[in-house]
Amino acid sequence: MMKRTVKQIANMIKIENDITEFQDNVISGACIDTRVIQEGNLYVPLKGRFVDGHQYVEAAINSGAGASLWQKDVPNPPHGLPIIIVEDVLTALQELARAYLQELNIKVVGVTGSNGKTTTKDMVASVLSQKYKVQKTIGNYNGRQGLPLTVLSLKEDTEVAVLEMGMSARGEIEFLTRLARPNVAIITNIGEAHLQDLGSREAIADAKMEIVKGLSRDGLFIYLGDEPLLRERAQAISDVRIQTFGKKQENDIYPITINQDENGSAYSVNMEPDSQLYIPVLGEYNVLNSLAAILAGRELGLSMEEIKNGLSSVKLTAMRMEVLDGLNGIKIINDAYNASPTSTKAALNLVMDLDKSREKIVVLGDMLELGEAEKDFHREIGRFLQPSKIKYVFTYGELGYYIAEEAKKQFGADRVFNFVNKQELIQSIISHIQGNELVLIKGSRGMELEEVATSLVENKE
Repeated sequence: MMKRTVKQIANMIKIENDITEFQDNVISGACIDTRVIQEGNLYVPLKGRFVDGHQYVEAAINSGAGASLWQKDVPNPPHGLPIIIVEDVLTALQELARAYLQELNIKVVGVTGSNGKTTTKDMVASVLSQKYKVQKTIGNYNGRQGLPLTVLSLKEDTEVAVLEMGMSARGEIEFLTRLARPNVAIITNIGEAHLQDLGSREAIADAKMEIVKGLSRDGLFIYLGDEPLLRERAQAISDVRIQTFGKKQENDIYPITINQDENGSAYSVNMEPDSQLYIPVLGEYNVLNSLAAILAGRELGLSMEEIKNGLSSVKLTAMRMEVLDGLNGIKIINDAYNASPTSTKAALNLVMDLDKSREKIVVLGDMLELGEAEKDFHREIGRFLQPSKIKYVFTYGELGYYIAEEAKKQFGADRVFNFVNKQELIQSIISHIQGNELVLIKGSRGMELEEVATSLVENKE
């Protein structure tokens, strides 16, 4: 992570006070949460909706912080402590990250998309780590606060940073990409996430395309070529190198064969038709995500053998198509980190076509942030379910009700159940398990359906 003296930091960002007394204090990285302060951290007291981090500055320094930022318009900065006064704390954090990144000899891969950006980030990092020292975004540190913290956590000898870029509004991706200046920029897809904020898939595509604005000179833009909204916008760009991935043969890379079992996906691609690739991850859409990682690997000079090794050893962030063993011999696919209509249909297609020897149970939570059409999107999922391939449907949440009501038209009321109480949901699922079923758990982050997966695992005999 960043190691700089306070005096050096004062040369990287604009400060408003005399730091002579503690200018030799060595700062190691940055932190916004006093509960996880590490020795030497720079404490960043952000202002939240309900809590102002400035009230915890003394506690942060007493816990080992080497210094703390302090916003100029906040009264009564504590005396006798290593305080760095700045015009705006968040801006100072961002500018410090920008300056630090410019001092590093590093390649940056930026990843965004409506779905699959975390999985793609994990795959790209695993591939590139076969040749380089790689660090990647941890958790959801992918926004205006999180990405700078990720940058400041980079070690001096890191050779490649794989940075996830999230957003909820126009302009956010542009800000992040101009801060990070990626050498490779990837858009995984355009889905329905953020419809509530942006209003249309076209607006989402415009927002995601902002990633190109920060692309370094001679950088490479990689995107899902099967998405017309992206292809249309990419064709209007004249000064950027572009490569595409997808199912269609007009892409630079596409799969020729795909074979899946409960443990992963084996496949071949047009670039190496005689070479078999494997990812320990389920889902055709994850095969497509891996194609972006292949292109990024080739761009940074990896051989196909190195790329294959990186893909076969990838470890995904939890709750992304995570396969678990549960009670009575069931297999659980825990995909509870997030959900949209596109990703939910993809997960359902996988489960409905996977392992004909197992009965299928699907547990679906509300899909959030879908705007005015949210009920219709949920009804559409209910119609998408196939009673010949799924034994029971469980839904959770107020919007899950609409999935259930539509599904009952095909399944009947004795095979579809809706709950707003999670413990009642869990008990009902357990009571319907006979043994050896395949259970898919899918819902938006706010529904916290991983608790269902945990219960099904903990009840294992």
